[in-house]
Amino acid sequence: MSRKSIRPNIAYDTQRRCFYVTFRTRPREGGPAKRKTKCYPTMELAIQALDSHNAKRVLSDGGRKSLEELTLGQWLRYWLEEVVQPSRTASTIHGYTTIVRNHLAPALGHIRLRELTAGQIQGYLNARSAEGLCANTVRKHLGVLHCALECAKRRDLVERNVSEQAVPPASSQPKHHYYDSETMNKLFTILAGTSMEPVVKLAGYLGLRRSEICALKWCNVDRENKIITIAEARTAVNGRPVDKCTKNNSSIRRLGYQGLADLEELMERLWDKRLRDMARWGANYQDQGFVICRTDGHPYQPDYLSNRLQYLLRQTELPYVTLHGLRHSFTSIAHSRNVPLFSISKALGHSSTNTTTQIYMHLFDETNLNVVQEVGRAIDSGEE
Repeated sequence: MSRKSIRPNIAYDTQRRCFYVTFRTRPREGGPAKRKTKCYPTMELAIQALDSHNAKRVLSDGGRKSLEELTLGQWLRYWLEEVVQPSRTASTIHGYTTIVRNHLAPALGHIRLRELTAGQIQGYLNARSAEGLCANTVRKHLGVLHCALECAKRRDLVERNVSEQAVPPASSQPKHHYYDSETMNKLFTILAGTSMEPVVKLAGYLGLRRSEICALKWCNVDRENKIITIAEARTAVNGRPVDKCTKNNSSIRRLGYQGLADLEELMERLWDKRLRDMARWGANYQDQGFVICRTDGHPYQPDYLSNRLQYLLRQTELPYVTLHGLRHSFTSIAHSRNVPLFSISKALGHSSTNTTTQIYMHLFDETNLNVVQEVGRAIDSGEE
């Protein structure tokens, strides 16, 4: 016999090399349970499908005894499928699913939902930290678990959200790399004439995120009035490109570049290049309207641009920086020129100056130093 049972309701077919899951449902009017079998290529997908099915069965039944049997793993699968997927972006769904599939479900999924304790969650967090996961990643795990349990609480599946009693590791401040104006100018000079020139200049001159650079389209560029509107973002999920709205409403913003001769010349050069490429490729040109794209019109993925920048930097003597580091550089240079924090925050597309301050605290701390120095000099000199 080629099919061998490896756990309740899951069997492996050694000839076809696939997993068979048996789903059992009981009609509402009673009677014998019905059986349906489906095939899955991996054990992981088979378990996910079975957990989701069992959770739906238990929740539809609604009986106290059935709810007592509901495991955390079953609830997490149901929550991802029925709550998260219909309401979140593809990148968020991918992130949540990865955390549940690779971490939460294997470690805690066997525990019954109503028997889950804060101590078990704390043990999970401590174990992940001991394994070497960074503090911010462990905090994300707790955040996903908290959201799932909060949803269970709203549905009266649990009396309280026990994740609130767990203590996450202290958040770690990432090390930022950014350029001053002199180094930024050197980068622009070195990359002049290359495909990365417009990428680094959009990041350095305008403080754009790499996802915003990849998503920028000509329909959002007012070449006459020299205004760029940031309204979309382009990311990748499992290697597939995903076009979506910006991070939030505040990220939708208009950035004028009139008077900045270098950027004015660059945008006109990109437009002329687009017309030449369209003429050369003819009907084969994939005109999707992207500003930053290959010669045939196809857009780039963010990871490609990031990797390309690192490849080119390794051939220079310039210090390490990422594309996002150029956004930090924009903020640093603006701050050094005494641009008001409110204006910097608006240009970056942050929802408030608090967001800007929290992210760029390492830059704005220098302002406090300058204030203290000025007061000290005044006191020492006895001047008002």
